[in-house]
Amino acid sequence: MLIVVGLGNPGTEYTGTRHNTGFMVVDDFVRSTMASNFRASKDLRAEISEVRIGGEKVLIMKPVTFMNLSGDAVLQAVNYYKVDPLDELVVVCDDIHLDMGRIRIRKKGSDGGHNGLKDIMGKLGTNNFPRVRVGVGEVPERFSQVDWVLSRFTQDETGIMEDACVKAAKAIEVMAMDGIDRAMNQFNEKPTPEKKGGAD
Repeated sequence: MLIVVGLGNPGTEYTGTRHNTGFMVVDDFVRSTMASNFRASKDLRAEISEVRIGGEKVLIMKPVTFMNLSGDAVLQAVNYYKVDPLDELVVVCDDIHLDMGRIRIRKKGSDGGHNGLKDIMGKLGTNNFPRVRVGVGEVPERFSQVDWVLSRFTQDETGIMEDACVKAAKAIEVMAMDGIDRAMNQFNEKPTPEKKGGAD
């Protein structure tokens, strides 16, 4: 079994914000794999969808907790399904340290200042779980980090992010079918000298 968790904030007021990139990616994943529609879960603090890929059950989650409490929903799912985070969990989130639309897949790493990842690591007691991070651009000088991640994409940025979310959804599908190493080889781009940040 594989649990794929897209991170974001619930509520229409957060739709389309940078911090909800994880939700956007799993929405694309559900569409591209023809998974079941998202529905409220009786057992988990999340909206969930399910699909089988290569004979393996994939549970897709959008926590209904707010971002800084994402670990509550993830821990609940890990315990409920008795999965190993190292091999059976994928977390999808935004990253302010990556160029707009760039994807980076890692098997483990730090939280990189991302409150959702920080809470998940704290609740699970480990940073050893794969994550797919999608760049939303660096924080401009006129913005605080909070205001930036809660801002919406501009018209020019929207097309870039739509393409990136489709690409990230495909990366998750490759992970489910062929493993994380194949996905890393296929979707990770080499960092340019001036852009080496992110939650590594």
